[in-house]
Amino acid sequence: MTTGDPLAALATHALSFVKAGDIVGLGTGRAAVAFVRALAERVREGLRVRGVPTSEDTERLAQELGIELVGLEAEIELTVDGADEVDGVLNLIKGHGGALVRERIVAAASRRQIILVTADKMVETLGRGPLPVEVMPFAAPFCRRRLEDLAVKPTLRMHEERPFVTDNYNVIFDCATGPIDDPARLERTIRAVPGVIDTGLFLSTAALVIVADDSGVRELVRKTPR
Repeated sequence: MTTGDPLAALATHALSFVKAGDIVGLGTGRAAVAFVRALAERVREGLRVRGVPTSEDTERLAQELGIELVGLEAEIELTVDGADEVDGVLNLIKGHGGALVRERIVAAASRRQIILVTADKMVETLGRGPLPVEVMPFAAPFCRRRLEDLAVKPTLRMHEERPFVTDNYNVIFDCATGPIDDPARLERTIRAVPGVIDTGLFLSTAALVIVADDSGVRELVRKTPR
């Protein structure tokens, strides 16, 4: 059984996939913070790795902890990140932390993406919580109307009584989709709206999901078509 902090247990388990000399994508959010802190401890013990951050918050944390950072010119071996929802085939909803665009880019530039979640993030069908959609501020009124036409009930994300602004200077609509029966179709439809930058649907990106529950830490491996 897990003892103590499940995020710490996830982070420690994820460290077993990191080798000396690796370039590691560093995610954003609570699980990713736990991993960055665990990785920094290994760096202090002599492990030589470099990181590629997915957000300005992660960049600041990694620098404070002494992890050397590089950009996308590097060949990224793996990215370790969290997720807000994970379904039975390891499709994800991400972006509640607001870093979905950079998270997607770093994941795409990596040989594999490893996702760390607690058991409460596992769902039968995506859409239990809001689906983040990042849009250009100029296009926000238009995008809101188009999202309303798609019946996904967009709500502009706020922070301290002002619109939340991403590291890319965009805004986010959190969309109440309900259960998403066809995630690929919904992603295509939303991304086709001019002004939409990205959605929080991460489909077939995770090679491995590590889950912490009452019985311990377990690994879920994405099945690839033959």
